[in-house]
Amino acid sequence: MESKFQLQLKYLAYFLGAFIVIEIINLLSGRALNQFSILPRDPSSLIFILTAPFLHANLHHFFSNIFTLSIFAFLLFQFGNKQFLKVTAILILSTGILVWLLGRNAYHLGASGLLYGYFGYLVLAGWMQKRLSLMLISIVIAFMYGGIIFGVLPSRPYISWESHLFGFISGLGLAWLMRSKQR
Repeated sequence: MESKFQLQLKYLAYFLGAFIVIEIINLLSGRALNQFSILPRDPSSLIFILTAPFLHANLHHFFSNIFTLSIFAFLLFQFGNKQFLKVTAILILSTGILVWLLGRNAYHLGASGLLYGYFGYLVLAGWMQKRLSLMLISIVIAFMYGGIIFGVLPSRPYISWESHLFGFISGLGLAWLMRSKQR
């Protein structure tokens, strides 16, 4: 029988494996999958809220997201497997909808919206749950990765700072809304 830790590692491997497989397919197809990105206020791209987080513009974009995403996802698993699934699904939807509604007229893709959502959630949720181990996760995340907060500001035209901003806000909001269920 697998331990809780082994099970979490297995689920994390499946989760990251999906990103890797999609990246390989996208790379080999000449980035053909990137047509399934979010284009704000375009009704035909509304469904791409579900696909955009798994797509990346290039290998640098992919690798810049996947490493930190794997750390944050592993730490989110410490809140429970069901919590991981619930938080991930809600963050993908809420961040994508906000980008679709309020983002600038450009294609938005990549896992960074989810990454920033995890960041916001992890910084606040540990305090909301009032468990020492989860509070330590919040402290470590805030201390080690706090500098990424500047990514929510417009910097370069090809970076979806909107995904960063709306992901972070969604993560904070989700930690706050789920606080009573976590205790």
